Amino acid sequence: MFLTYMETVTKELVSWMRGHESSVFSISVHASGKYAITTSSDTAQLWDLDTFQRKRKLNIRQSVGIQKVFFLPLSNTILSCFKDNSIFAWECDTLFCKYQLPAPPESSSILYKVFAVTRDGRILAAGGKSNHLHLWCLEARQLFRIIQMPTKVRAIRHLEFLPDSFDAGSNQVLGVLSQDGIMRFINMQTCKLLFEIGSLDEGISSSAISPHGRYIASIMENGSLNIYSVQALTQEINKPPPPLVKVIEDLPKNKLSSSDLKMKVTSGRVQQPAKSRESKMQTRILKQDLTGDFESKKNELPDGLNKKRLQILLKGYGEYPTKYRMFIWRSLLQLPENHTAFSTLIDKGTHVAFLNLQKKYPIKSRKLLRVLQRTLSALAHWSVIFSDTPYLPLLAFPFVKLFQNNQLICFEVIATLIINWCQHWFEYFPNPPINILSMIENVLAFHDKELLQHFIDHDITSQLYAWPLLETVFSEVLTREEWLKLFDNIFSNHPSFLLMTVVAYNICSRTPLLSCNLKDDFEFFFHHRNNLDINVVIRQVYHLMETTPTDIHPDSMLNVFVALTKGQYPVFNQYPKFIVDYQTQERERIRNDELDYLRERQTVEDMQAKVDQQRVEDEAWYQKQELLRKAEETRREMLLQEEEKMIQQRQRLAAVKRELKVKEMHLQDAARRRFLKLQQDQQEMELRRLDDEIGRKNLTENQEALAKEMRADADAYRRKVDLEEHMFHKLIEAGETQSQKTQKWKEAEGKEFRLRSAKKASALSDASRKWFLKQEINAAVEHAENPCHKEEPRFQNEQDSSCLPRTSQLNDSSEMDPSTQISLNRRAVEWDTTGQNLIKKVRNLRQRLTARARHRCQTPHLLAA
Repeated sequence: MFLTYMETVTKELVSWMRGHESSVFSISVHASGKYAITTSSDTAQLWDLDTFQRKRKLNIRQSVGIQKVFFLPLSNTILSCFKDNSIFAWECDTLFCKYQLPAPPESSSILYKVFAVTRDGRILAAGGKSNHLHLWCLEARQLFRIIQMPTKVRAIRHLEFLPDSFDAGSNQVLGVLSQDGIMRFINMQTCKLLFEIGSLDEGISSSAISPHGRYIASIMENGSLNIYSVQALTQEINKPPPPLVKVIEDLPKNKLSSSDLKMKVTSGRVQQPAKSRESKMQTRILKQDLTGDFESKKNELPDGLNKKRLQILLKGYGEYPTKYRMFIWRSLLQLPENHTAFSTLIDKGTHVAFLNLQKKYPIKSRKLLRVLQRTLSALAHWSVIFSDTPYLPLLAFPFVKLFQNNQLICFEVIATLIINWCQHWFEYFPNPPINILSMIENVLAFHDKELLQHFIDHDITSQLYAWPLLETVFSEVLTREEWLKLFDNIFSNHPSFLLMTVVAYNICSRTPLLSCNLKDDFEFFFHHRNNLDINVVIRQVYHLMETTPTDIHPDSMLNVFVALTKGQYPVFNQYPKFIVDYQTQERERIRNDELDYLRERQTVEDMQAKVDQQRVEDEAWYQKQELLRKAEETRREMLLQEEEKMIQQRQRLAAVKRELKVKEMHLQDAARRRFLKLQQDQQEMELRRLDDEIGRKNLTENQEALAKEMRADADAYRRKVDLEEHMFHKLIEAGETQSQKTQKWKEAEGKEFRLRSAKKASALSDASRKWFLKQEINAAVEHAENPCHKEEPRFQNEQDSSCLPRTSQLNDSSEMDPSTQISLNRRAVEWDTTGQNLIKKVRNLRQRLTARARHRCQTPHLLAA
C-alpha cells in the first residue's frame, strides 16, 4: 500500500509514500503541517511532510490491533488507542511515552471504537458498542465522567466536538452518531440533548463539522449529501456571552386606585435621599472594573490566549515553546484564514512577473520553489505593486520555508507583516523607504553618535547598514533558531519593534563595525551571519523601546497592529499609484515591445531555420544522390564479381561431377567384384561344408569298424589269456604233486607271489596298449579334422616305445625257477606280437585317413583355379 500527496490547487501529484501492507483508515496531520500519522490495522507510521520520508514506525503484536493514532490539537503529543482499550500518549519529537491512561471501571467497561478530542486537547471522548460515553481528562489523566445515551442507542459509530467561537477551544457540545443513523448533539456539562439530525427513514452514514462550527456535512445512507446550518438548528450554541452591564428592573407597580390618583401638592423643599459613602465607593469600583475589562478585552486573542500574558511569558523565557509557536503566532496575528479569498487568488495562476523565478533564485527543493512562486503570485494578484517589488522574494522566503505545508497561513502571515511591520515602505517606490531609514538613523544618532559618525566618515548610508536587514527580515544574518526567537518578540510587540531591532543589531555589533574601513567589508557584514548573541540584541531592543524619546520614537509615526479582515482581504494601496501605474504601463509597453521583438526574432529565426533546413535538405539530397551513385557502382562491381564467382563455381562443379562419376564407376566395379567374391566365398564355404560332412561320415564309419576290430582282438586276447591262466594253474597243480611235500607250502607261496606279479605285469601291459591305442585314435581324429596341417611325428623310432612299461621289467628273475621264467617269457613274447599287430593296423588306418585329408585339401584350390 502507498499514499499519494496531491496539490489541491493544481491537482498535481507531489509525492507518494510507500510503507503500509494493509489499507490505511486514518490520517492525522500536525497543527504545524510538518508531520502526519497514517494508521492501518497492523501499524502506524510517522511521516515528515517536508521530505515525504518515514520518520518512525509503530509495530505491535498481531493479537493487539490499532484502533486509532492521532495528534492532539495545539500540542506536540501523539495519542495511540489500541483494541485492548489501552491508551498511550507519546512525545512527537522523541517518541517518549509520556503517560498511559488507566483502565476504565469494570462496571462500565466497553471496547473503544471511536474517539474525539476538544480543540484545546484537554478532554478525550471515547465510545464503542454501548450506549455509554467515557470522558477522560488528559491533564489529570483520569476518567471524570460517564454519559449514558438514550436506551435506543446501542452502539456509537462516530464522535465529533462542535466548535464554538466563545469557549476558547474547550468545546462543550459533542456530536454522537449512533447505529440508528441519528446524530445527537449533547452538552457535556448539563448532559442535555440539544438537537439531532437524521432520522430512522433517512439515516446518516458519516458526518463532518466545519472548522468554525457553522455547518455540518452529512453523507446519508441513500447516497445523498446534506448540509445543515448549526445556527438554524439551535440558538444556544453560538449565543454571545452575557453583557457586562446589567440593568436592574424596577419592582412591578401596584394597581392604582382612584384615591391614589389624587395627590396633594404641598410647598416646601423636596427631600432627596442622601448618597452614602458606600454608594460612591461602589460606583468608583464599577468604573475601575469596566476599564480593566476593556483593557482585558483589548488584549484577548483568539483561541483563549491573552497578549499581556504571552508578553510576560516571552520576557521570562526569551521565546515561545517550539511546539506551540505556530499556534501562538496565528493567535497574535489574528489570522482570518480566508480559504475562499485565498483560493480565488491561487486560481489566477502564476503571475507573469514570477514565471522565471527559478532563474533568479535557483532553489534546490522543487516543492519549496513551487510554494514560493505560488505565494508571490498570490501577493501580486492581491496588490499590483508586489509584482514589481524586487525584494519581495527575500522578504517572503523565510516564511515560505517555515509554512510550506500550509500555504494559506503562509500568505496571511506575509500579508499581515506587510500591512503592519512594513508601513510606509512603498511611499518612495521603487526606491528604498527613505522615511523609514531616516527613523532608524535618528534613533541610532541618539543612542550611538560615534557609530553613526563612523558610518558617515566612510560614506556608509542607511541603505547599507539598515535596508539589507529590513528587506531580508534578518534571515541572512541569523540562524533559524535565532530568527524564530526574534520574531517571537516582533509579533508580540508594536510594529516599531522591527525598526528598533535594526538599531540594536548595529549597536551590539559596534566593535566589529568600527574596525571596518572598506565598503565591501560593510556589505559583507550586513549580508552574512556574525558572531552575535541574539538574546543581547533583543534586550537592547527593549531598552531602546523604553529609552527613546517620543519625538523620534517610531511608534509615534507607525500605526498600531491591524489584523486582516475576515472574508475578504483588505485593499492594499499604500504606494504612489501614478509611479506604479507608470511603471506598469512602461513594463507593459516594454513587455509588448519585447513580445514584438520576440515575435519578429522568432519570425526571422523561423525563416533562417527554414533556409537552413532547405540548405540542409539540399545538401542531404545531393549527398544522397552521390551515395546512391556510389552504391550503384559498388553493386555493379559486386554483380560482376559474383558472375565471375558463379562461372568459377560452375567449372568447379563440373569437375566435381566428373570426379564423382569416375568414383561412382570405380565404386560400382568394386561392388561388383565384392559381390562376385562374396558369391565365390559362399560357394567355397558350401563345398567345404559338404566335404566336412563327407569326411565326418567316413571317419565315423572307419572309427566304428576299427572299434569293432579292436574289440574282437581284445576279446580273443582275453580268452587266450584266460586259457593260459587255466593251463598255468593246471601246470602248477601237476608240479605241486611231483614236488616234495616239505617244500610244498614254500613253493605254493612263491608261485602265488609270482602269479600276482604276472597279473600286475599283464594289467600294466593292457594299460599301455590301451593308452597307445587311445593316442593313435585321437591323432587320427585330429588329422581328419585339420587335414591341411602337417602331421606331427609320433613314435618315429622304435626307441620311443621304450617309454611303455614292459612285463619283463616287473619280473624278478632271481625269485623264479627256470620253468616259470620260461613260461612267462613265452607269454610276454606273444603279448608283444599281438600289440605290434594292433599298432600296425592303427598306423595303416592313419595313413588312409591322411591320404583322404590331403585329397580334400587340394580340391578347393583346383576349383578356384
